Amino acid sequence: MKKVILLIVFVTVSITNFYAQTDAVQRNSVTFGIKAGANYSNVYDSSTQDFIADGKFGFAGGVFVGIPLGKIIGIQPEILYSQKGFKSSGTYFGSTYEMTRTTEFIDVPLLLAVKPIDQLTLLFGPQFSFLMKQKDEFTGGTLNVTQQQEFDNNDITKNIMGLVGGVDFNVNNYVFGFRAAWDIKTNEGDGNSSTPRYKNMLFQATVGFRF
Repeated sequence: MKKVILLIVFVTVSITNFYAQTDAVQRNSVTFGIKAGANYSNVYDSSTQDFIADGKFGFAGGVFVGIPLGKIIGIQPEILYSQKGFKSSGTYFGSTYEMTRTTEFIDVPLLLAVKPIDQLTLLFGPQFSFLMKQKDEFTGGTLNVTQQQEFDNNDITKNIMGLVGGVDFNVNNYVFGFRAAWDIKTNEGDGNSSTPRYKNMLFQATVGFRF
């Protein structure tokens, strides 16, 4: 009986040590991954005046890197393709209209990652967004107009700075992410910044795989 008890204790301790070592390796090694999902975006009025718009869905996807600074704290930079925008409708000279704006950004979040347990990562930090393309679709009365613009981002100082906060749920190598992001200021590229009246905000859900 004593031998059986000792064997059970030995096996239990061995399994515990194995998972503890595995968790330590995962927490102390650099990892990278890919993710894809959806944005639900809108804009808000920084002048706190009346502005009514409806949100719209868009695609989000890219790559991320996990860099541990210890067992609990690390940093997680990402590069994401992100569709944002909004929908609006109203009346103009007695005719109703609908307008949809779709913007395509490259988002670069630089996130502080706090991992209290292996299955949960809390994320917060700044995000720099580079506008690549904008598409406006306007329908009203007999008009049906689409306008599209592409933007040159050779000057990397031209960007929108925002904040991101969210959580990742880690299940084996899979990562289920939920976060919110909102713009703060626009960097004009000449050392000056401005606060645009209408700023992007979004909720994002993604599924990723960590290698």
